Amino acid sequence: MSVDAWITLTVLIGLVSLLVFTRYAADLVLVGALTVLMVAPVPTDQGWKIGVITIAQGLIGLSNPGMVTVAVLFVVAAAMRETGALDFVTQRLLGRPRTLASAQFRMMLPVAGLSAFLNNTPIVAMMIPIITDWARKNRISVSKLLIPLSYATILGGTCTLIGTSTNLVVNGLMIVKDGKGLGLFDLAWVGVPCAVIGLGYLMLTGRRLLPERKAVAAELDDPRKYTVEMLVEIGSVLVDKTIEQAGLRHLPGLYLAEISRAEQRIVAVGPGEKLRESDRLVFVGIVESVVDLQKIRGLVPATTSVFKLEGSRSRRGLFEAVVSDQCPLVRRTIREGRFRTVYNAAVIAVSRSGQRIVKKIGDIVLQPGDTLLVEAGPDWLERHRNDRDFYLVSAVDGYTPPRHDRAWVALVILLAMVAFAATGIVSMLQAAMVAGGLMLLTRCLSGSAARRSVDWSVLLVIAAAFGIGQAMEVSGAAANIAHGLIGLGGHNPYVMLALVYLVTMIFTAFMTNNAAAVLLFAIAGSAAGQIGVSPMPFYITVMMAASNDFATPIGYQTNLMVWGPGGYRFSDYTRIGLPLSLILWAVTVAIVPRVWPF
Repeated sequence: MSVDAWITLTVLIGLVSLLVFTRYAADLVLVGALTVLMVAPVPTDQGWKIGVITIAQGLIGLSNPGMVTVAVLFVVAAAMRETGALDFVTQRLLGRPRTLASAQFRMMLPVAGLSAFLNNTPIVAMMIPIITDWARKNRISVSKLLIPLSYATILGGTCTLIGTSTNLVVNGLMIVKDGKGLGLFDLAWVGVPCAVIGLGYLMLTGRRLLPERKAVAAELDDPRKYTVEMLVEIGSVLVDKTIEQAGLRHLPGLYLAEISRAEQRIVAVGPGEKLRESDRLVFVGIVESVVDLQKIRGLVPATTSVFKLEGSRSRRGLFEAVVSDQCPLVRRTIREGRFRTVYNAAVIAVSRSGQRIVKKIGDIVLQPGDTLLVEAGPDWLERHRNDRDFYLVSAVDGYTPPRHDRAWVALVILLAMVAFAATGIVSMLQAAMVAGGLMLLTRCLSGSAARRSVDWSVLLVIAAAFGIGQAMEVSGAAANIAHGLIGLGGHNPYVMLALVYLVTMIFTAFMTNNAAAVLLFAIAGSAAGQIGVSPMPFYITVMMAASNDFATPIGYQTNLMVWGPGGYRFSDYTRIGLPLSLILWAVTVAIVPRVWPF
């Protein structure tokens, strides 16, 4: 092998070692490895050169349509979340599972079916915030769900020709070489059995092999227990629904203490209690859950002060302020002290040393040390940061009152994006860019929220992985190793087919799947010619192997996307993904020659 190839392999070994044995952030490790490949001095016959790959080759991932599509879809997903349309999708599609197995089944089955007809990258990009929010509300660790999300889309994508870009790439190479390709459902002969077996494996092993990397919020584990009042709006979608049906029974870190209805107080609220218009619901819970409560469609803060503030609610923020002993409103009620007029803010909730305050918000008598949750304009923090009326003022992250009136607009835009991309009228990137622009133009999302929605660590990981894969290819490291391994197969077509799958799977783990497929396509065709058999089973095997990478996070784009949000380690993928990869290796090698004979 060349010096370039040895340097690339050394960097790759170091990269994998850091990811497996340390807790360095994946984006830093991959960007660091890519930097070494771009700046390392390399001896040549003419002297020295800088870098195994050029700057253009190293940064090729930044212009990759898949990476850009993921970035744009962060904006689309944020608009769905900001308008409350995300909650609608969650309730209709995922429901309220009672067990982890039920949650995994409800999530994996629809995404696997959808990914058979729509590229799996945008599906995962759209589903990550949905699954994260759904997991928290149902007290399920998100790390139990995001790897199954990625794997389910990969499995579904192998069932049809258009399920993954890899299938299309290899099919295009087949047409160029032999003048014929595959039909839309030809791959189903092997893809569907692999998907069924793969999903079954995840259902059986997911509970034991998936980590509980991020603990879900424990109920009232925060010493600040806020008391907050919410009102069921007139004409609300929650009217006549039970507490259970409305999704108000098992809120993480929050419980419904009582319902105030006309002159009646219902203290022990049962799950079958039906909601009525103008019901005042008193909740007690932690600040994150109080924020979530503000986003439930059909509920509004019971205090009228919120609606008397200037400007739209969608432009406001939520702040925590601790009342000092110098505050002029101490020992007066919030209403008597005219808090809204004095501070141009509305008190949403009050916390007092973990006690429950059995009063309406306006009737609470303020005391030094009370923590107030207030809704106000975005400049409220700066105006009161050094105010002597408060000991401490801080902003609450992740709060934007949803614009439920724009939810239907966001849903229409999303469905149009999926329809146009699925039918091939435009590419997924084009459809996503138009959808993102429409979300901004229709005011489903503000420009600042769109900027905040992009997860740059995910994008850096994806972009760096493309550059490292490019180094594997141009240095000749991948081709040398592949030819050497396939040479072990001799003239037995079954052994050769198994080796083609194995080598493709290995290289997919450390390159991009498309690059591995292109590289192994030529090698597989050559191997088939040497032993005098049809190349078709080898091409199909390359398709399947290049998609079915489950053992590492860096081989498939969707695995990279869930790495950070799930809080995973490199070894988590190997623990659950390596057995799955080996099972599907055996299934594919057993089925392919029967459908496409040698």
